[in-house]
Parts: sequence; C-alpha cells; structure tokens
Amino acid sequence: MEMIIRRAMLPPSASPQPRQHRQPVDIGIDAGRIVAVEPNLAASAGEEIDAAGSLVTPPFVDPHFHMDATLSYGLPRVNASGTLLEGIALWGELKPELTQAALVERALQYCDWAVARGLLAIRSHVDVCDPRLLAVEALIEVKRRVAPYLDLQLVAFPQDGVLRSAGAFENLKRAIAMGVDVVGGIPHFERTMADGAQSVRMLCEYAAQQGLRVDMHCDESDDPLSRHIETLAAETHRLGLQGRVAGSHLTSMHSMDNYYVSKLLPLMREAGVAAIANPLINITLQGRSDTYPKRRGMTRVPEMMAAGINVAFGHDCVMDPWYSLGSGDMLEVAHMGLHVAQMTGVDGMHACFDAVTVNAARILGLEGYGVAPGCAANLVLLDARDPVEAIRLRAARLAVVSRGKVVSRAPAARAALSLDGRPAQVDFKLHRASRSG
Repeated sequence: MEMIIRRAMLPPSASPQPRQHRQPVDIGIDAGRIVAVEPNLAASAGEEIDAAGSLVTPPFVDPHFHMDATLSYGLPRVNASGTLLEGIALWGELKPELTQAALVERALQYCDWAVARGLLAIRSHVDVCDPRLLAVEALIEVKRRVAPYLDLQLVAFPQDGVLRSAGAFENLKRAIAMGVDVVGGIPHFERTMADGAQSVRMLCEYAAQQGLRVDMHCDESDDPLSRHIETLAAETHRLGLQGRVAGSHLTSMHSMDNYYVSKLLPLMREAGVAAIANPLINITLQGRSDTYPKRRGMTRVPEMMAAGINVAFGHDCVMDPWYSLGSGDMLEVAHMGLHVAQMTGVDGMHACFDAVTVNAARILGLEGYGVAPGCAANLVLLDARDPVEAIRLRAARLAVVSRGKVVSRAPAARAALSLDGRPAQVDFKLHRASRSG
C-alpha cells in the first residue's frame, strides 16, 4: 500500500459501529483509493500516519458558494448598509471592472485556503448575466487547474433574474455548453411572483431536457409569501427530477405560518428536493428590517431534517460584497448553524457535522465519497476525537489527504507557555474525568 492511517476514529456517519462503542481503525490507501478499513491492519505502506485516536473524516463539502465574487471585499467600495440588496447592487457595479486574470487569481487563492481546511469539494454559483461570460470562463479555467486536488462544481446563476435580465437565459445556455454543470436561478428576484414561478418552470424544464441538476437561490427573503420552493418541489415532481434538485437559502420559511409549512415539508420530501442553508450569511443578511422581536433569519433546519429532507450547510460568501469575513472553514459554518438552529443536543450537533460533509456530498452527487473500501482517498485528520469536539474547537486539520496524497499539514493547537511563563502542554480536547470506588 502507498499509505496507512493508523488508529483513526471515524465519525458515526462513516462507521458501522455504535457511537458509544466506536473503536480505532486503520485505513489503507493505494492508487488514490481506500483499499481497507479495519482494526490493526496487517500490512505495511510507504507512508504511515498515526492518528492516535483522533478523528478521520471524509472531506468537508461546501454545497453553496460564490467563487466569482470571493476575496473582492472593498471593490469598488464597501457594502455600507451590509444588506443583501446593496450587495447585489455593488456586485453590479463591480462586474464591468472584472478581468479574467483577477478572477482566476482570487479563486485560486481561495481554493488554497479551502484545501488547507480540508474542504475538497465546492459547488460554486457563477453569474451568467454578463454577456461576456468572463466569470464563467475564469471559473472553468480554475476548475481545470484545481482538478488534481479539489472537486469544483459550477452552477449557471442568473444573478439579476433569468427573465428580468435581457439575454440571461441564452447566456445560461451558453454557459452550460461551455462546461458549467448545474442550472441555477433566483425566482424571488424576478419582477413579480408570477415571473418567479415562470422562471422556475422554464429552468427546470431546460434542466430535465439536458439531464442536469438544479440548484436555485429560492426565497432568500423575510417575506413569508415568497413561496417559490413550493413551485420548485412541484416542478421537480412533475419532471421526474427527484434527487437532482436543491433549494438554497429558503429563508422565507422562518416567517411562514406553521400550517402552510406542514404541507410544504412533505411536498419537498416527496419530490426529493434538498435544502441548503447558509448559516453565516443568513443570520447576517436576514431580519435587517426587523426591530424587536428580531428574526434569526435561517430556514427551518431541524424541522426539515426531521421530515426526511436532506439538509446541508454552505459557506456562501467569503470577503465579498455580501460578507466581509470568512476563511473557507466549514467547521465555522457548522458551529454557527448549530447555534442559530438551536441544535445543541448531541444528535443535533452530529447532524450539523453531517450537514458540511455527507449531506452536502449527496447534493453534489459526489462519487466515491466516504471512508470505505473503494472510496476515493480524500480524508481529513482532525485534532479532535469526535465531530462534536471538532465543531467546538474548529479543530486543526492535522493532515489533509486528496487523491491519496497529503496536500496539507498543520500543527495541533497547544499552548507553549503557562500563565507564569513556565513551559506548558495544554490540551484543549475534552477533559474526561475518571472516578474510582
């Protein structure tokens, strides 16, 4: 074998063992694939990594991002109000100044950040309302260049509305022909509710004709009457797109009445429509017009999970017109998600970890994702013993393995000096008290 990771703890979603009785396993890797997962693997390898009981997980997956805008914070100016609509307007101001070289440079820098944090698959929306399709060309080039170590999936996204923006639908078709993977949309930004519903129908019909997946910004609003997710679910069912469609944001659901939601969730479940919440951005941009009481801004994550809907968390933005912070750390996303959704029970916290790993991978349709023989050897060794501890600490990525090769390493988080200046070894992992007698 080329590599063996010894004494690794697997997350519950990747382990057949009961959570309370998990035991360390060895992971054998050869030719870019996992070939064995078992305790005390009787084999040798060219490289061995001792996990020493730390968590080894499949890589983090970001199902919702805007790589064409990333790291553009302050260009051409700062979002003074911090609102969604000013961010959209600011992006419109920036588009004429974009160059392909700058787009590629910023995106590649972000991909380096992502890989260092164990983020090895990203679905990025790319604006197609600029007839030059500069951003599309740039991100297709980025996708080619990062392919040896990162899966980049692109969504043709008509930021200004596929009906509202002249030529946007033809631009979207051109982008798909150039190699973009997924059909996007933004129905709540069309001029009317009727136009929004029409955009959902036409985009889903086009995706069905082309055999493509669909991922729409849907109901990113505080308006409880923004109900395009209902149309998206109905069209998914009508066109046989089950399992290939995601609704992103869905923030209007936080303001809908419970009776309507009791009808909506089974419809989404029946249609197999996935949901993508973006905790960092949703809690930042939504509820802006509220005084008090003030809405949290994020969609109904635990309720959708309980209804059997696949729910994932996305990062959405990093240092762009909508969000001035971020670093590509999906553990930060999970950390915010469990707080906003009040998912602080043990099962809820594990579900938030799944929302940035296995659930997101399912939405992207990633092949060979997981920790089992035959899976791609894409793994992250975390300085934590379990997913809850990983979220709590935003644990260091001790090693990131992509395609069977270590592509990033980081030291464990340890204090060098105690408060009185003496050498110290402080372990920030969970303290487990022992009792006798």
